[in-house]
Amino acid sequence: MTPVHFAFSSTFILGLAGLAFHRYHLLSALLCLEGMILSLFIALSLWTLQLDSTTFSSSPILLLAFSACEASAGLALLVATARTHGTDRLQSLNLLQC
Repeated sequence: MTPVHFAFSSTFILGLAGLAFHRYHLLSALLCLEGMILSLFIALSLWTLQLDSTTFSSSPILLLAFSACEASAGLALLVATARTHGTDRLQSLNLLQC
C-alpha cells in the first residue's frame, strides 16, 4: 500500500471511528461525516488523475455536489433540533417523541 492510499484510508477510518465513538453532539457527528466525505473526494480526485481517463472526470464533482446536499440537510436538522429541544446533544433526541 502506498503512503497516499494509507493516508486516505486512515483519514476515512478515523472519521468513521469518530462517528462511531464520539456521538455526544450532533455537530461533532456532522463534522466526522464531512471529514469522511472530504477524504473520499480527495481520493477519488487522485484516482481519476492517475487513470488519466475522461470518463471518470465528473465523479469527484458529483460526489462534491452530494456532499454539499448532505451538509445542508445536516445543518438544517441541527438547527431544527436546537430550536425544538434546546440542545444538539444526541442523548436528548428520542425518535418516539416526534
